Amino acid sequence: MRAISRWITSSLLGLVCASALGNELYHFTAQIPIGGEGSWDILTIDSAANRLYLSHSTKVVVIDLSQNAVAGEIADTPGVHAFVAVPEVQRGFSSNGKESKSSVVDLTTLKTISKIDTGKNPDAIAYEPRHHEVYVFNHTGNSATVIDARESNVVATIPLPGNPEFPAVDEKAGGVYINIEDKSEVAVIDSEKHDVVAHWPLAPGEEPTGIALDAAHHRLFAACHNKMLVMLDTETGKVVANVPIGAGTDGCVFDDATQLVFASCGDGTTTIAKEESPEKLTVVQTLKTERGARTIALDPKTHRIYLPTAQFQPPPSPSPGASPMRPTVVPNTLKLLVYGPAESAKH
Repeated sequence: MRAISRWITSSLLGLVCASALGNELYHFTAQIPIGGEGSWDILTIDSAANRLYLSHSTKVVVIDLSQNAVAGEIADTPGVHAFVAVPEVQRGFSSNGKESKSSVVDLTTLKTISKIDTGKNPDAIAYEPRHHEVYVFNHTGNSATVIDARESNVVATIPLPGNPEFPAVDEKAGGVYINIEDKSEVAVIDSEKHDVVAHWPLAPGEEPTGIALDAAHHRLFAACHNKMLVMLDTETGKVVANVPIGAGTDGCVFDDATQLVFASCGDGTTTIAKEESPEKLTVVQTLKTERGARTIALDPKTHRIYLPTAQFQPPPSPSPGASPMRPTVVPNTLKLLVYGPAESAKH
């Protein structure tokens, strides 16, 4: 009965949202200026503390979500890709890609306590609460470095079958799911054994990046570079549905309360899909954002989504025979775009 009630409540909420804004479930609500120089990558939210952490070149920018303003920064994180807060120990952990280390940070002072060696080019990062462990995924190192959050030391190194991208933690099932980009699969890590126990192909999805989990209904979502969002059954490892998304995706989040999944894309769109049932996924909105807004974070308390982007300038012409260079970020243009549901959807 509880499961049935949950689906009914979720469906009613979706109808309320739709009636409030036509087919527009989400709309632009605010812009938070960040500034500075260099690019960015993953952003994470500590909803209880009203904080957002945004990786930005050689530092992590800390945003006060109650004020929509920069509250501080964590320095000396060269090539940082991600940061995760662990409130139970009042520490945070970064993935410093250019030095293959993780900074251990005091969440009160934002000062670095120590640094821990990882594999090559640490990228995405996640906290696994059952064992109080931080997983740092080493993109070119093809491995995961597992850190005891309480002791701040490495307890395991897990070989992976390819280049890891984003992870999702299933505390109840004792699993950590990680997209393997170059193999177009999800690797399943047993958090007790610290070992890969399954490989789930994502076909027809290819080159997965962002990932999100609906633990209650055993569904996993992977945003893929061939413009597809796939939904997997975490009990069988089988793809059960897919929907189209935009180009250049790099982020994916799921809102448990509304059963909405968001896939952010660098082409300036975020696809919003609804898990109508464990077998049905439906696109309910293609949200227009801005070019480059490819990563995303969701605040489960307010249901707002946050997407960083900036202005770009054309790259210099490549030398004969060289690969084209990426556009560069115009200094002091980095910002966070904030989108939220209709007012009535909050009640």
